[in-house]
Amino acid sequence: MAERRYFGTDGVRGTVGKGFFTPDFVLRLGWAVGAVLRREGRGTVVVGKDTRVSGYMLESALEAGLSAAGMDCLLLGPMPTPAVAYLTRTFHARAGVVISASHNPYADNGIKLFSASGEKLPDTLEAQIEACLEQPLEMVPPTQIGKARRAVDAGGRYIEFCKRALPDHTDLRGLKIVVDAAHGAAYQVAPAVFRELGASVTAIGVSPDGFNINCDCGTTAPAALQREVLAQGADLGVALDGDADRLLMVDATGELVDGDEILGLLALARQAAGTLGGGVVGTQMSNFGLERALLDAGIAFDRAQVGDRYVMEQLRARGWLLGGETSGHLICLDRTSTGDGLVTALQVLSVLRATGRPLAELKRFMTKYPQRLVNVPLVAGFDPDRSQRVQQAIEEARASLDGRGRVLLRKSGTEPLVRVMVESQDAVQVEALSEHIAAQLRAAMAQAN
Repeated sequence: MAERRYFGTDGVRGTVGKGFFTPDFVLRLGWAVGAVLRREGRGTVVVGKDTRVSGYMLESALEAGLSAAGMDCLLLGPMPTPAVAYLTRTFHARAGVVISASHNPYADNGIKLFSASGEKLPDTLEAQIEACLEQPLEMVPPTQIGKARRAVDAGGRYIEFCKRALPDHTDLRGLKIVVDAAHGAAYQVAPAVFRELGASVTAIGVSPDGFNINCDCGTTAPAALQREVLAQGADLGVALDGDADRLLMVDATGELVDGDEILGLLALARQAAGTLGGGVVGTQMSNFGLERALLDAGIAFDRAQVGDRYVMEQLRARGWLLGGETSGHLICLDRTSTGDGLVTALQVLSVLRATGRPLAELKRFMTKYPQRLVNVPLVAGFDPDRSQRVQQAIEEARASLDGRGRVLLRKSGTEPLVRVMVESQDAVQVEALSEHIAAQLRAAMAQAN
């Protein structure tokens, strides 16, 4: 994606009240989105949000901007990102908007956009919106101002959609599940989905107060779920992030099951059932053990850039159905148009039901390579790709690995961080090399300042 002023790999995101991310900006963004959509006539934009305290304020600003551009709004309230994508399609809306910063802390927020088909907005439209932001805000005539209304059945529609991820005549009776909704957008619908399918559910992370989203819970801090699974003697645990588009799981022994393991066990199950539909797309961060296990099983594997939009692009280009990230953002194109933590969890549960095997056993298909990720705060204006010191450290690390591992350095698309990843069969080497590259990165930034 070309360099943009506002849009990153997952919409627009920032700390509320700092920099450009203010209510005034969100109002203008809503107007710009509406003005671009209005070129093809009036229509409805579906708007959902997570549970951050700033969501109410930004929802009002966004609604005002869209209305000023002559677009109607259907307000969903707190609703998972994949639910907004689904409801955009079912309500035949022109676009969907999610007010969420996903896995980030509560002080951050963001705007994600979906097309009428429930997929991330194309780059071309995002570029048009950015260009429109530079123009004076011009309201439509008073007779054309958009209207807003609240949807009363959105949660129920989405719950029924999720339940259809299980095959007919399959339920979850007899299973004991712990669900961690991260005090986020799925705090109501997630426990309901599993309960309505017959599971015995213990729900944690379901008491949002506007400030506790993702705080010591959910996919960013799964230790709370691991403890609860053991305390309850549960069969497994399900962890979502703040907007419920990511999934991590915990097996009955309290061990974490990450996105790579979930992606692989689904791929193998689909291969056995004849429903894989080609190969699998991972990312540059996917563990090499996943690639080896899939290739050994005769399943093609490609790597995309980090970010679900790039996984989606690769899936579309290949005509494949299944892809995802280690972080738990998984896409099953025959089920959903975007990453959906609940739908993915139910697909895993259908594999458990079909095979009669526990999650701890299903994840043993791969042996993980030791991998270390170091997040280094990025100094504004510094480009690690142009730093001779940083690039030399990377080349030296690759030389020492001698083809037996991987080194990756990339800027985050959602936070001011540089991520340093080293992977090898030698855990001691992984630790040493990742720390060395991170130290050279910090030194280069300090020298540049």
